[in-house]
Amino acid sequence: MASDLLSIGASGARAARGALEVTANNIANASTDGYVRRSVRIEEVSGGAIAGRGSDIAVSGSRVGEVRRNADAFRQAELRRTQADLQRANVELAGLQNIESAVEQSGIFSSIVEFEATLQQLSGDPTDSARRAAVLGEAETLASKFNITAGSLASVGEGLRFNALADVDNMNTYGAELARVNLRLARSGVGSNDQAALLDQRDNLLERMSAFASITTTFSADGTVAVGVGPAPATSFVSGGTAGTMSAAIAADGTMSFAIDGAAITPGSGSLAGASLALTDLAAMGTRLDTAAAAIATTINTAQANGVALDGSAGQPIFSGSTAADLRVVLTSGAGIATAPAGSATNERNQQNLIEMRQALATANPAETVNSILFDISSKVAGRTVTQSALETIASSARIALEEQSGVDLDNEAANLIRYQQAFQASGRAMQVASDIFDTLIGIGR
Repeated sequence: MASDLLSIGASGARAARGALEVTANNIANASTDGYVRRSVRIEEVSGGAIAGRGSDIAVSGSRVGEVRRNADAFRQAELRRTQADLQRANVELAGLQNIESAVEQSGIFSSIVEFEATLQQLSGDPTDSARRAAVLGEAETLASKFNITAGSLASVGEGLRFNALADVDNMNTYGAELARVNLRLARSGVGSNDQAALLDQRDNLLERMSAFASITTTFSADGTVAVGVGPAPATSFVSGGTAGTMSAAIAADGTMSFAIDGAAITPGSGSLAGASLALTDLAAMGTRLDTAAAAIATTINTAQANGVALDGSAGQPIFSGSTAADLRVVLTSGAGIATAPAGSATNERNQQNLIEMRQALATANPAETVNSILFDISSKVAGRTVTQSALETIASSARIALEEQSGVDLDNEAANLIRYQQAFQASGRAMQVASDIFDTLIGIGR
């Protein structure tokens, strides 16, 4: 049955009011993170004609058919991908810079050079107690700097692992929240404002999760999403209203591995991948540093065993320990430095064993080992800095492109306010005309 002019005007006013409310909501959330601009689709309400009178006008006004989100799935996916790559680069670069600082600032290289220099000075007078004391003092300084560097590297590892574990916890939190959003989306009305708000929450959670690891998404018609983690084939993490549990394990060398519900995964990108890469580099640097410390201790102690001290007794080890962390000086007096060959008398000036000690240390060349460590880590930092800068530009461009497409343009919203206000006023005028006609008809009847 055809509707009257009053109901048509009322439907138009309701539709215009709904459009005004959506426009006002856009303006209010113009600066809200993760908010996607809304628009309304207004559709005609058709009325049926009375049987046998198909020529009658059959209109019933209009209504808000759908609240649309101005979202672009491709641009959102591109933002998640570029953000994951950038976070991986950020975390890895920060870890490498901390490793570089730990090795450079400790001054191990210069201390090794100073230790070798005091051995050379001792060769000028192997019986000089002051020069012997200088060798022992420089040995203690060298051991201390190895210890400091090892401690600094351990702190770098602790920081990386602490942040990675926190990211794993956040990943589990966001996964559980996304599962709840999926359940609510499955029950929400299609095209409703409630669904649009839930879709904003969904996309915001996906963006946050992509900062930790590479994720793949599969969207359903009702807006729910299934999430997999890692490169293809991805491991399922969120499916419908169910979320898996991500965990992390720490190996003996300090590196980390990750799993979802017990199944091993590779993060691929994101902060977890960056932490894993930095920890792998840290373990490699630690091993090389331990090699340098062990070379010094083994070379010097072996040479000591082949000679005699100033009092003619057999040479005793100068160092103990075989790693950068546990390297110590155990010789208590400079007189114990075995400069003379075995079998020499007390206060022997023959420095043949000292010469062999210096030659053995030159062959082991721990200074070059440490210098190589410094060069490699500096080169890696320089390379990763270039990569990080490029990825930052790419991620920034992806974010700008998404915001231009889905963000709120206040100029457009101002124009919509005027347009829908005029539509509301026009519908009100139609209702006024209907009222005037009704009053006129009542007047005629009297």
